Amino acid sequence: MRTLILGLGNPICADDGVGIRIVEAVESQIHRSDADVAETSAAGLGLLDLVSGYERLIVVDAIQTRGGRPGDIYRLGLQDLPAPMHCSTMHDVDLLTALELGRRLDMIVPHEVVVFAVEVSDVTTFHEGCTPEVERAIPLAADLVIRELGDLS
Repeated sequence: MRTLILGLGNPICADDGVGIRIVEAVESQIHRSDADVAETSAAGLGLLDLVSGYERLIVVDAIQTRGGRPGDIYRLGLQDLPAPMHCSTMHDVDLLTALELGRRLDMIVPHEVVVFAVEVSDVTTFHEGCTPEVERAIPLAADLVIRELGDLS
């Protein structure tokens, strides 16, 4: 099964770039013809073109929760992600809704989705690096992604 490992975020907004930094760490360690690595700052319906044609998707992204500590790593399914509070643009569409739309349009979209999310603290400062706690989580999260990929064989 074709798998896409997709890092999300903005690499110039401090911790928001953690997903991209993690997939950059993963990319050099993957030597499989059935797995691709990509990174994007797209969201919502903008993800459909990227994930089309894959049966499995591993998403890596930043997350902010009420009780989380920066650097915490979560393994989530689509059902664990909060729905957007409003939907005024195509970026506000959540991943679950985007995938469902893709299915209704007869696109080949992933039916297996795992999300690795790293708890972050600073997503507003213009900076190309992450905060120290989040920086320390990058190799740990990369290892989890590689293990997940191994489980998909």
